[in-house]
Amino acid sequence: MRSRIRHGARLKSSGRLFNQWLDKSRADLALLTTRMETGPYPYAGIPWFSTAFGRDAIITAWQILWFEPSLAKGVLTYLAAHQAEEVSAFRDSAPGKIMHETRKGEMPALGEVPFGRYYGGVDTTPLFVALAGAYAERTGDLQLIDDLWPALTAATAWIEHFGDTDGDGLIDYARGAESGLANQGWKDSQDSVFHADGRFPKGPIALVEVQGYAFAAYRAMSRFARHRQDIESATRWAERAEHIRATVEARFWMEDQGGYGIAIDGAGELCRVHSSNPGHLLFCGLPSPERAALTAERLLSARFDSGWGVRTLASGEARFNPMSYHNGSIWPHDTAICAAGLSRYGERDGVVDLMSGLFETASSFEMRLPELFCGFPRAAGEPPVAYPVACLPQAWAAGSVFMLLQACLGLKVDGWTGEVEIRDPRLPIGIDQLRVEGLRVGDQKLDLCFERLQGRIAVHADGGSVVPVTIRQGGRA
Repeated sequence: MRSRIRHGARLKSSGRLFNQWLDKSRADLALLTTRMETGPYPYAGIPWFSTAFGRDAIITAWQILWFEPSLAKGVLTYLAAHQAEEVSAFRDSAPGKIMHETRKGEMPALGEVPFGRYYGGVDTTPLFVALAGAYAERTGDLQLIDDLWPALTAATAWIEHFGDTDGDGLIDYARGAESGLANQGWKDSQDSVFHADGRFPKGPIALVEVQGYAFAAYRAMSRFARHRQDIESATRWAERAEHIRATVEARFWMEDQGGYGIAIDGAGELCRVHSSNPGHLLFCGLPSPERAALTAERLLSARFDSGWGVRTLASGEARFNPMSYHNGSIWPHDTAICAAGLSRYGERDGVVDLMSGLFETASSFEMRLPELFCGFPRAAGEPPVAYPVACLPQAWAAGSVFMLLQACLGLKVDGWTGEVEIRDPRLPIGIDQLRVEGLRVGDQKLDLCFERLQGRIAVHADGGSVVPVTIRQGGRA
């Protein structure tokens, strides 16, 4: 654990409790990270998910990618080594698909349940390709991309063919056997997808956020193909990305409600439900600026923001329940992804507020965020309400603070050019100074200091003579 904690840049603030949150989150990630033959890999959580999950590991690696990219390398390498090679309804697998989870034990070993190596996650495969794109952009490490190229092309082929079961251009799912998961997005409980009147849809189901992941995956593959001088493939994948963007904007947008629906069912009917899922679209950069602004306004409204974080489902929807697993509870990683999406479209103040809510939540759980907690509205003098059987620690809950922090700072490392860009930075509420020490950019290291001075955030760079640092305040460099 001590060795893992020392990996990557060091983060230190002027706030004692905030430092405890950073330190405990980092210690939890070290605790959950296992050394595989392929490199480091974070198990999902304790006690229920102390094993390798695909989606959880990808998101966790993405959360800390900006200051510690080696975890992403380990995750990508492991998942490529466990990629599906055959069609199996029992395991929900098809060639090129990326693993959802693997478990040991008597029932998986005897094939009584499919979870020995199970592939029932519709989003894990596009997330795998999208993380590879983000990793390459952060590090410039094309050698890993070359090593993973067969796995990446196989995963993309799955997205193009197996992932779109009805040929409408959207990535969808329907479980192959009754033993598998009924819902196969990150909200995989049985009641997490429904129509506005509470009806459960028939499959295959196309979730809105999965289209964003596929959009990001196609764009990543297009960039890789250009680096490999394969202009034909680059053009084809770029066209695929734009087709998904246009399809989402045409079919998921609810003009009368100013938001995106959660899913399209097998009959082509939109589930006109307001959920946190469109926040993931912002993270992927799919929506137009105008629709992104409306989505951001909705996510920051009282129907979603409880004061502690973003609810998975807006209050007032048919199956809203603040004590549910996915229909009104708050998941820190979900809030962090939404915040990263808000930041991508220039919304910093809302991100600062969301970070403040999760910081105060962490302070109620001994500076350790749980897997999820209840979505009751914040009340004076009352702490957040725990979800009794949540994992604690959980990897992507522990990683949330780091994704939130990057969203506040507006910090981006460009591995292709060896440059750092900081756009319209903010500091968390109550923090007057934050240092990022030993941030690796290519073969160089950089120290950054963010300081609150006279109502603005000043940024000082030590090593900026070697690593170019561009600071943009209010759109100006």
